[in-house]
Amino acid sequence: MWLVREGSVLASAEAASGRRARRRGLLGRSGIDGALVLRPCRQVHSIGMRFAIDVAFCDGDGRVLHTATLRPGRVSRPVVHSAWAIEAEAGAFARWGLAVGDVVEVRG
Repeated sequence: MWLVREGSVLASAEAASGRRARRRGLLGRSGIDGALVLRPCRQVHSIGMRFAIDVAFCDGDGRVLHTATLRPGRVSRPVVHSAWAIEAEAGAFARWGLAVGDVVEVRG
């Protein structure tokens, strides 16, 4: 799968499908190439994680509503209108130029 903005691929993506996979997220990993998509998702945490993450919360149309960088051991604020979230290693969003207001989609 691919994370796409305006027809351009930002990164490879994997989906955390199912409650168990969403709950586990990136726990136990030492990093991630690309992004993890959590659907549905309104809030995330980095408790027990080994690395900092960038998180983007998106509405049902893929519009980025809020972004945050979480160090290990943190909890994001809830984003009420979020339908899904994107997690990547901290610094990835700056490299991709991903910002609030962008519209993204997952293809593949």
